[in-house]
Amino acid sequence: MPAGLDDLCAVVLAAGEGTRLRPLTERMPKALCPVGNVSLLDRALARITGLGPSGPARIAVNACYLADQVVEHVGNRAHLSVEPGDPLGTAGGVAKLKDWIAGRPVLVGNADAYLADPTADPGPDIAALLGGWDGNEVRLLGQPAADPGAPGTFGGYAFTGFSLLPWRLVRDLPVEFGDLVRTVWRPAEAAGALRVIPYRGTFYDTGTPADYLAANLHAAAGGALI
Repeated sequence: MPAGLDDLCAVVLAAGEGTRLRPLTERMPKALCPVGNVSLLDRALARITGLGPSGPARIAVNACYLADQVVEHVGNRAHLSVEPGDPLGTAGGVAKLKDWIAGRPVLVGNADAYLADPTADPGPDIAALLGGWDGNEVRLLGQPAADPGAPGTFGGYAFTGFSLLPWRLVRDLPVEFGDLVRTVWRPAEAAGALRVIPYRGTFYDTGTPADYLAANLHAAAGGALI
């Protein structure tokens, strides 16, 4: 853990339904879909514990769609935030956890992000996101976009699943549906307070059947998966 981040907490966003992955997600939340025979959620939790935080005091997971499956799967490994009704989105999900975050900086990860770096284990592979952080700017993990000017890019980079947020920007988030792009990231970018940290490994967001298949083929590394 980089110096000055001993109080870092982490939130894994696992509330989404994954409608584009139907019928795979008709009976299973997207976060529990396996890549390389390991659920996406377990991969995200392993990456965070590889950075240092562990247990329900330092890691939280939100759930909504088929939440009982997520709750059972996580068990006592993380604090659980169940969203009744429809998912609150990325901003609303973090906002619902404000009492748990309680003044700490927070690393937010998307459960459906598949990352793999052959040169570093999960956790150390995204450690640059935390290195030298001043506690004020918003940081995003990213890779150069195929179209640097495309909507959804940040300074020519595409987001790759993890962001680092200061408490001052989390504190006033309303507990209602919203996304971090519009409520936190774009305002920080406009204020010159957003930085993209390059990720050198492989990334798939696994949100579409094609990307989900590509992630599994990458995890198989030429072998077979059941």
